[in-house]
Amino acid sequence: MSFLRPELDQQQVHSSSELSGLTNNSIIKVAGLVIGRQQPKTASGVVFISLEDEAGSINVIVWPSFAQAQRKALLKANVLLVSGTLQKESGILHVIAGRLEDYSQHLARLALKKREFD
Repeated sequence: MSFLRPELDQQQVHSSSELSGLTNNSIIKVAGLVIGRQQPKTASGVVFISLEDEAGSINVIVWPSFAQAQRKALLKANVLLVSGTLQKESGILHVIAGRLEDYSQHLARLALKKREFD
């Protein structure tokens, strides 16, 4: 994610290290590699996503209505850009998703060129 950080900074996308300094209920954007998706049966359709950026991890909560409306990005993205609301409770930070954007295509620009050595 550090390779994408200049572009993300232009879009005012916060890194995981910045979240603790923001106020509860702030409207924010975060982005990261999707490292886990969970939808426990006991969670009534809520999906929990774990993202990882260059500074750490970000917990995202996706309510059922948003999960259905943005199913493709939710299930297919390797890199996810999330717009939502920061929730801070008892020292635990979550982003309540309002919009999900598949950001995976931006990784293709970072593909390394093969180098031949003699």
